[in-house]
Amino acid sequence: MKVIALEEHVLPRDIIEAAGIDIGLRANKRAAQLDEMGEGRIQIMDDAGIDIQVLSALSNNVQDLDPALAVSVNRQINDRMAETVAKYPDRFRAFAALPMTDPAGAVDELERCVGELGFLGAMIHGQTRGLFLDDPSVRPILAAAERLDVPIYLHPAPPPVAVKETYYSGLSEEVEACLSTSGWGWHSETAMHVLRMVANGVFEELPRLKLIVGHMGEGLPFHLDRIESMLSPVIVGHSRTVAETLRQNLYLTTSGYNTATPLLCALAAFGVDHVMFSVDHPFANSEQATAFLETAPVSESDREQIAHGNVESLLGI
Repeated sequence: MKVIALEEHVLPRDIIEAAGIDIGLRANKRAAQLDEMGEGRIQIMDDAGIDIQVLSALSNNVQDLDPALAVSVNRQINDRMAETVAKYPDRFRAFAALPMTDPAGAVDELERCVGELGFLGAMIHGQTRGLFLDDPSVRPILAAAERLDVPIYLHPAPPPVAVKETYYSGLSEEVEACLSTSGWGWHSETAMHVLRMVANGVFEELPRLKLIVGHMGEGLPFHLDRIESMLSPVIVGHSRTVAETLRQNLYLTTSGYNTATPLLCALAAFGVDHVMFSVDHPFANSEQATAFLETAPVSESDREQIAHGNVESLLGI
């Protein structure tokens, strides 16, 4: 069975260090794995039975840079990923990192990455300086993605300072770092981010925009019926309900989740056509992820769609 992994992170150490960027406690623990973009990474893929990784920069700390530096650093990161794809064309593809503090520069970089480098879309990490993707200033970036017919992968990011202080103060550094991010916080925040985009009409204005979220849907599949019954009635003037919009425009990946219950929930809520395989390398184990994929309680045809068919259709691989 062919396997394509869709949320697999990199962060070139030399570029980040030259820019003086602190990548944070969580990424620092895996800096060597994030920096590895060659034979070492391919060995991990081979051991797990993964044919292709779609690379994405873990660039939440790059996203908030001042515009001129953001443009430069993101371009360097994208060029490095492009070099890796060119060197190993059968093993890697890539999502662009975008200088979100410069919306015009982000549009230019997305167009360059898709048009010149052959990238498959872009990954954006949560808010940028407190702005969600429903903010009007971001609309040109989303419109460019729709026009280019490529998806935006919305990845979680650490919370803003005000949220961190309100919800996660009074904890040890390790617990705070985990609970505010991968242990709970940024999953619910990413789901809220998606719902803001729906509520503020992003998908009404851009009905062909494709949005991907990881971690088995960031909790949205479990809550979808409740969201539909509570939120849809108070959103007026839209042509589709919240659930209808999500089921048309949102795609999910399995990244970091290797148990049957959330997978079956995602499939029941969104359908197999909208669920794709991911590992979340290096923050999750590739062999465990593919072992779960091979044994998950789904039909063989659904397994093939999740493993590679949906990705090939959505991204044109």
